[in-house]
Parts: sequence; C-alpha cells; structure tokens
Amino acid sequence: MLSLFSPRRLSWVSSNEGQEKVELTVAEVESLRSELTDIEEREAHLKARVEHVDEVLRSARLSGYLYIRTRWEALPGEPPPIDDTEVDDWLPRFVVLHGECIFLYLLCTDLSPQDSTLLSDIIEVGRLPSFKRDDEIQYAFYILTQLGLRYECSSNSKIQVDCWLSALQTDCKLESDTSIPNVWIKM
Repeated sequence: MLSLFSPRRLSWVSSNEGQEKVELTVAEVESLRSELTDIEEREAHLKARVEHVDEVLRSARLSGYLYIRTRWEALPGEPPPIDDTEVDDWLPRFVVLHGECIFLYLLCTDLSPQDSTLLSDIIEVGRLPSFKRDDEIQYAFYILTQLGLRYECSSNSKIQVDCWLSALQTDCKLESDTSIPNVWIKM
C-alpha cells in the first residue's frame, strides 16, 4: 500500500521484523518540506480566488459570460471605419455589473478585471441585429462610451441579452432602443 504513494526518489527498505521503512537524506526531507509549503501556498491562493469569485457574484447586480468585441467610433473628419463584419473576433469574457462599473474578466475565476467602464461614461446602449455563428443565432447589443469606445456584446440567449439591456438602460438612465428589429444575419 505504501508503495502506491511513494515518490520515485524515495527508497523503501524492509526490516527484519517485516515492517517497511523509508530512508531519507536531509536533502530529501528538506525537499519534501519545500514541496508541502508550495502546496499549502497554492491551496491558500486557490481558496482566496474562490472567495473572491463568491463575493463578486453575491454583490453583483448582473454577471455572466458574453462574447465581446471592441470598436472605436470614428472621430469627426475621419473616414468611416472599415467594414469588418466578416471578421470573427468575438471573445468570451465574464462580464460583471457591480456598483457603478462594468467589469470584464477573462475568466470568472480571475482576481482582477481585464477592463472596466464606469456607468457614468456610457452614453448609449442598444440592440444590434442578431447573427448566425457556428450554426447558432447570436443576439447582440452594444455599449457606447463618451470616449468613443464601443463594446459589442452577444449571447446565444435572448433572455440574457434582454436582461443586460434592461439593467444597463435603467442604471445608465438611458431610453430604451427598440428601433432595431430582432433579425439575424449570417456571419
């Protein structure tokens, strides 16, 4: 049984009383202590990450994975942006609406966000036409900031998109945008 748990470098010897013993050098004992310390530190780090995620999700108004891509609005006098509808640059991000900010995390277990935007910086929120991606309909919306940064967000859940639109329009005190019909385009 003990041999199942033995690291390759430890030598097992049998005594003449029928009991198995491990003979370790001082260096091997120190190496094992170091490994145990590393494991304990990793465990503490992972517990902190889980507690952080738990706290974020408990206090968030809305959270979930969305596909996101960012664009910049053209400045006055600049040519219109290049038509890049054929480019599939939608990246999954864990998005959290918490307090007065929207936080974008790479993964839900990340300790710090990859990006954030103040709700007070948002000047427009609206629906985008749905599109087909990987044989699934993606429902989409956009968030435009006063700096000209445009987040385009999508999900295969219409309910999730409707919840995000409703929450953002309420929190940012914006009018509802129902002018874009919910049609889909092939991508």
